Amino acid sequence: MNRLLELVSGHDASFPLDRAALELATIEFPGLTAEPFVAMLDSHAEELSRRLGSSSTGAEYVQRANQYLFEELGFTGNEQDYYSPRNSCLNEVLTTRTGIPITLSIVYMEIGRRLGKPIYGIGLPGHFLVRYDDGFYCTYIDPFNGGKLLGPGQCIAVARKASGLELKADPRLLDPIDKGQIVLRMIHNLRRAYLARGSVNKAIEVMDLLIRINPRAADEYRNRGMLHAQGQNMTAARDDFERYLQLAPNAEDKQQVQEQLQSVRRWLASLN
Repeated sequence: MNRLLELVSGHDASFPLDRAALELATIEFPGLTAEPFVAMLDSHAEELSRRLGSSSTGAEYVQRANQYLFEELGFTGNEQDYYSPRNSCLNEVLTTRTGIPITLSIVYMEIGRRLGKPIYGIGLPGHFLVRYDDGFYCTYIDPFNGGKLLGPGQCIAVARKASGLELKADPRLLDPIDKGQIVLRMIHNLRRAYLARGSVNKAIEVMDLLIRINPRAADEYRNRGMLHAQGQNMTAARDDFERYLQLAPNAEDKQQVQEQLQSVRRWLASLN
C-alpha cells in the first residue's frame, strides 16, 4: 500500500491509476496480482486502437470507444447491487464488466491513457463522470449509463439527482480531479460499502488506511474506535477514543466520547 499512500498524499504522482485501484482492491481480495488486469486494459486499448483511424477526431474517438466498451463489451452500471464492495474493486469490474460510476470511469480513463487521449475524471457530488477535451472537441461521458454524452448543464442535473443536493450551476464542479483525489474517493466508497454490509473488520482495514493517509484526522479515530468497541477489541477502542480526544479537545461530542471511553476502561479493568 505504500505507493498508493504516496499517491493519495501527493508525494508520488507517477503511480498509475489502474495499479493504485488494484492495490486498493487487495483489501477485498488479499493476494490479488495486478498484472492480469493491467494486461486486460492493455488488450482493450490495443483492440480499440485497431478500430481507430490514424487521424480520428475527438468525436470519432468517443463514438468508437463508446461503441466498443458499452455496446460490444457491455460495460454497465451495477444498479442491482450498487453498494457491493466489489464494485469498488477494479479487478472485479474488469471481470464482470459491471461497477459503480468511479470504477467504470477508471476503465474508460485508463484505456484512454494508453492511447494518449485527453480524458479526465470529474468528481461530481454523488456521481462520477469523465471528460474528453482535446481543445477542439469537448464532451462529458457517463460510463455508468452506457457512455451517455452530456453537456455541462446535464452534468449538474445528474449530480443533483444522485446527491439530493440543491447544487448551483457552478462550473468549478466540472473541474477535473487528480489521481490522488480519485483514489481517496474510492477509499471512502469502499468504507461505506463495508459499513453498509456490516463488515466490521474490513471497514477497520479501510479506516487504518485513511489514518495512515492523514494521522491527524480526528474523526477517523473516533469512528474506528466505535467499530473496535463493536467488535469487542476494547484495547484498540480505548486507544482510538483517547487519540480522538487529544486531537479534538473541543469537539461537540466530547462528552459522549468520554462516556464511551469510561465504559471501555471499566470493561478492561474488569478483566484484571
